[in-house]
Amino acid sequence: MEIRTIRREYSKQLAKSPARFVVKVALHLLSENTIAHRFMSYELVNKHPPALASLSEKDIKQFGKGINSWGSVDMFGCYLAGPAWREHQLPERLIHSWARSKDRWWRRAALVSTVPLNNKARGGNGDTRRTLEVCTLLIDDRDDMVVKAVSWALRELAKRDLDAVREFLNMNRGHLAARVIRELDNKLSTGLKNPRFTKASTSH
Repeated sequence: MEIRTIRREYSKQLAKSPARFVVKVALHLLSENTIAHRFMSYELVNKHPPALASLSEKDIKQFGKGINSWGSVDMFGCYLAGPAWREHQLPERLIHSWARSKDRWWRRAALVSTVPLNNKARGGNGDTRRTLEVCTLLIDDRDDMVVKAVSWALRELAKRDLDAVREFLNMNRGHLAARVIRELDNKLSTGLKNPRFTKASTSH
């Protein structure tokens, strides 16, 4: 059975359960540190509004233990950390501490957490200040996973505040990685990250 189908069945069973019970179940799933278990855990909370709204800084730290791959970081940032930060359940100092981490995955997590601030499909209404603060903290980072995330964060913000992204790009061309500059120039001029590529290219 496809994993999202299984998650939907669990969500139906837990729909009327107390928020903290759902969080407890989701954390228990992380005892098996696989990408499938992380997906189940994170999306179970994300699709249960009271559980998502109940997340604290302590919860987020527990859910983030062991993130060590592109997939696990992006799920963590998009499903849990980003939405919780958007709703001011998490302090900015926490996200900024991730941006200053020696661990590449936590630095990427800080950037990915800005995506739900701006992505309409994920509930974002736009947050220029918080997004650009994180991007500024990582503007000189050249780790490939971080560079790709800077580009992603800025491209999402461009959908909400095009002028702010254009100004940020023009002011920081001497600091931003070549990939970020290229993808933002493409986005601002054509609306696409890689206009020469087919729609099959979806990497962030």
